[in-house]
Amino acid sequence: MNTNIKQAQELDQQDTLHHFRSEFYIPEKSIYLDGNSLGLLSKRAEKAIDAAVQSWKDYAIDGWTEGENPWYYLSENLGVMSAPLIGAEPDEIVVTGSTTTNLHQLTATFYKPEGKKTKILADELNFPSDIYALKSQLKLKGYNPDEHLIQVQSSDGHTLRTEDIVAKMSDEIALIVLPGVLYRSGQVLDMKTLTKEAHQRGILIGFDLCHSIGSIPHSLSEWDVDFAFWCTYKHLNAGPGSVAGLYVNRKHFGTEPGLAGWFSSAKEKQFDMDHTLTPAENAGAYQIGTPHLLSLAPLLGSLEMFEEAGMEEIRRKSLRLTGYLMELIENELGGYEFKIANPKDETTRGGHVLLEHKEAARICRALKADGVVPDFRKPDGIRLAPVALYNSFEDVWKSVQILKRIMDEEKFKKYENKRGVIA
Repeated sequence: MNTNIKQAQELDQQDTLHHFRSEFYIPEKSIYLDGNSLGLLSKRAEKAIDAAVQSWKDYAIDGWTEGENPWYYLSENLGVMSAPLIGAEPDEIVVTGSTTTNLHQLTATFYKPEGKKTKILADELNFPSDIYALKSQLKLKGYNPDEHLIQVQSSDGHTLRTEDIVAKMSDEIALIVLPGVLYRSGQVLDMKTLTKEAHQRGILIGFDLCHSIGSIPHSLSEWDVDFAFWCTYKHLNAGPGSVAGLYVNRKHFGTEPGLAGWFSSAKEKQFDMDHTLTPAENAGAYQIGTPHLLSLAPLLGSLEMFEEAGMEEIRRKSLRLTGYLMELIENELGGYEFKIANPKDETTRGGHVLLEHKEAARICRALKADGVVPDFRKPDGIRLAPVALYNSFEDVWKSVQILKRIMDEEKFKKYENKRGVIA
């Protein structure tokens, strides 16, 4: 393989998405490969925030119904804009809450233990927050999580086999919650097959899309997925703590929200102030509280770019970036005991590469000191996420050269092999 920088530059010249890079604020003298933890600020998102503040200034309370983007309908309107990213009908999505709040809502709504069907199926590789929420919901229903939360085991510590998940779909399972993409290894689960298998056994199934939305295409409605939830600050670039989203398959419309609140109401009934809730007849029923307007606003700008770029093109470039990164690692870093721990197959590889090394924490510190922003995952993982909208092939090439120099010169030994407070 030709590892000359000219090859990377040629790939950038051929890239149909390359112009989006200029839309983002790229940290000065830095190569940012941590977009699967926090996406970069775009100029359009910044403009949308400014417009939201101006609307507050100009309209005061009338901003709820006046202006270019009336606040009262913004969560639903952003759901319409999000629909192409997950392959859903516009009224099946609402942008609301946080990831874990939405999981609590959806579990409270769809976990209905009855008879011997009392258990929830998850996995041992899921992000801790999801497991915390599921255990909490089991306790609220009077069940012992040690007995009623079943977690599929990984055969290799990195990935999950579809057949292993299906084997755990017993007649005791009432609900399944799984990630669309595993946060550590970046494995894409076969959501279509898993949904089909769950439904054949009379089990509802939902997915955490935090690492898949904006990274890979989905067809949730076509696959008949029951529900899903996600954050918007990773691949969707909506900013730290930005408002999350949820999806509910329209076949479940009319199911009473498990955690009802002010914004669960039908819009036309909300200000009747009745003490009997009339839920919205769409995904809006699963909102709880008043939308966080200034944290919703960045999505207006960000989702515009996704509409223009298209998820298929984003996915195509993402696979080329991660494929190029893996080729360079294998060619340039073969003698340094790195292990590529993410799936190499394009059908099961998400938007980042996972490198394992016994000195991972200190290597991450050295990379950051030399201008490459990675992500450390305990105990020995280095996640590198070249994001299609703002990373270039030259970014990837330079990052590998910097990593090679760090290993050649043993620069990582200046640092303690221990994570920081935030990793």
